[in-house]
Order: sequence, then structure tokens, then C-alpha cells
Amino acid sequence: MFPTVSHFLAYFFGINVPLPFNTFGVFVALAFVAGYWAFTKELQRKEAQGLLKPTFTNVVEGKASTIFELISNAFFGFVIGYKLIYALLNYKLFVSDAQTVLLSLKGNFIGGIALAALFAYWEYQEKEKAKLPTPKTVSVKIHPYQLMGNMVVWAAIWGFLGAKIFDNLEHWDSFIKDPIGGLLSFSGLTFYGGLICGGAAVLYIARKNGIKPLHMLDVGGPGMMLAYSVGRIGCHLSGDGDWGITNLNPKPFAWLPDWLWAYTYPNNVAMEGNLMPDCVGKFCYELPLPAYPTPMYEVILAFIIFLILWSFRKKIKLPGMMFGIYLMFNGLERFCIELIRVNSKYTVAGIPFTQAELISSILFICGAILVVFAIKNKEKHANY
Repeated sequence: MFPTVSHFLAYFFGINVPLPFNTFGVFVALAFVAGYWAFTKELQRKEAQGLLKPTFTNVVEGKASTIFELISNAFFGFVIGYKLIYALLNYKLFVSDAQTVLLSLKGNFIGGIALAALFAYWEYQEKEKAKLPTPKTVSVKIHPYQLMGNMVVWAAIWGFLGAKIFDNLEHWDSFIKDPIGGLLSFSGLTFYGGLICGGAAVLYIARKNGIKPLHMLDVGGPGMMLAYSVGRIGCHLSGDGDWGITNLNPKPFAWLPDWLWAYTYPNNVAMEGNLMPDCVGKFCYELPLPAYPTPMYEVILAFIIFLILWSFRKKIKLPGMMFGIYLMFNGLERFCIELIRVNSKYTVAGIPFTQAELISSILFICGAILVVFAIKNKEKHANY
């Protein structure tokens, strides 16, 4: 297992380089990159079809820096310098526990002041270079795909918050014992919480810029499936606790790798199981019994679903249908995985179920309703 990038480099290349990057975080970043690519391609395609239109905004060129711009840049620089210099001066601590360094109030005040001054000066100089005797207002065209940078930032922020909230609701007992740790920890993220809150943020930005909700939803279907597939690789490689139930059954096929059938997740970041002999460091736990590697199953299933959605996306003309199909695939895939996955269960009217089973069932039903809605309203939405 590779809880950090350093573990990965040591295993494959024999290079021992202490780096403050955990494997899960790297793959989350790669998931956003993958989603960005797919979203951008779809936004460009729909604009070429005339389904999406660029917007125009007025920008004042040639004006000097405002006090607010200088202060905001200085504040941003202070935060970076405050944490960055402290992290470099306490590099061993940063490598071993980056979360504590980043989320605590500890920092280097001198470093913060230095970068605050640098960022403010940089802003001032850039505006001075473009300064005009008389500032002018120009109209700038913004294509839908150019909104992706802003969408990604807000999707990341609200997605993280949603993932944490849903995870803490699912593990309420642990949250009550340590609410601050539960909210600030980078571990323990629920996909559906991130999907719902992050998706809501993207829809809000799209709506503000003239992109109709059904078109934005259709754009997102394939991209979210691809991003989910990439992100789940990080779950598996880091061993973040998303594994399945114990699996002591013999392999159905001789050619199937052991780690793809039953795996003990050594060095897992969840630090669950038994201590590994002769292991040195923070991540020295391994499950006592092998479990189904459900994250890898989701990697494979999600990527296959992405390929299906991507292959026939140009054939779907009805607004909302693509997203409806995505919801059905998503719900079905996750519901099936939940049957062999470890998760907290609730019981209502004698029926046990997990949070993910409930949400995935709702998503499947909503997807089916959306597909029917798209078909019944095809004439109404012909020029949508």
C-alpha cells in the first residue's frame, strides 16, 4: 500500500524522498483534472452546437490598483507565507503530519509578512504596467468552458464540506466524541455528500452565467463518472477505509490477482487492523483478514460507465436525458457495491440499509424520472 507518495517512490524506484503528499490527496487532484477535461470538452461541443451561448461582461482596463485589491492580495500572501515558511522550517513534522501543520494556527509570522508585502507589491506593479491615462470600459466575451476554473474551485470547496458533513452524519457517534477533529480531518469523506454539495455549487455558477440547468447537468454526467473512477484509485492505494467485507472465498479464476479479489490493505491510512511486524512509521496497520477491494471494483465499473456515456453522448439530443442515465448508472453501481462494502447501517421498520444504499436508490429513481421527463417534454425542450 502507498499511504504517501514517498511510499510509492520507494516501492517502485527505490528512492527515499520524504514528501508531504498523501496518495489519496494526489488522486483527488487528478480526479478534478480528469473532470475538468471532460467538462470542458462537453461545454465546447455544446457551444459549437448552439446549445450554449457566450456571455459578455464589462471590464475596466487601465485603472490603478484599489485598496481592496492590495489588501486581499496581501492577505492571500500572508496566509501562504505564514504556513509555507513554517512548513519548510519544520519539514519533518510537515512530512509526518501535514494535516496538523496546515489546519493548526501554527505558522511563521515573519514569512507571512514577507509574502504579504511581495503579493501586494506584485499586484501594484502589474496594474501600473497596464495603467492608462484614462481607464476605459470594454466588453469581454466569456465562453462557457472558460467558467470551468471558477466552477472547479467552488466544487472543490463545497464538495469537501458536503463530503465531511455526510460522513459525520454517517458516523455520528465518532463525531460527537471529537467534533473539531471530525470536521477538520482530511480523512472520512462521503462521495454522495461531495456530489450533492459540489454539484449544487456548479449549477449555481452555471445559472448565473446563462447556462440552463439541464444542459449543465448533461455536461457533468460523463465527467463526474470519470472523476469518480480516478478518485477511487486513491482510495484503494491509500487504504482509506472504503474496503469491503471480509472475503475468505477462493478465487473464481486462477489468473485473477490476489489483491483484486481479497486484500488486507497493509500500511492503510485508516490505521485499522493489527500492527505489522518490523514496520516503522505512522502507517503500520494491516487488516487481520482479507477484504473485498471494493474501491478497485468501483474504479473499473465507473470507468466502463464513463466510456459508455462518452461513446453515445453525441446521439442524445433531449435535455436532461444524459444526466438521468448517469444517475441510474451511478445509483445501480453504488447500490451493488454496498452489498459487499463495510458501512454503518440504519434500521427503519425492520429494514437495514446504509446511507449510500438509500441515496443510491433515490438517485436511480430520480434518474428514471428524469429520463421519462426528457422524453415526454422533447417537443417543449426542442429549442431549450
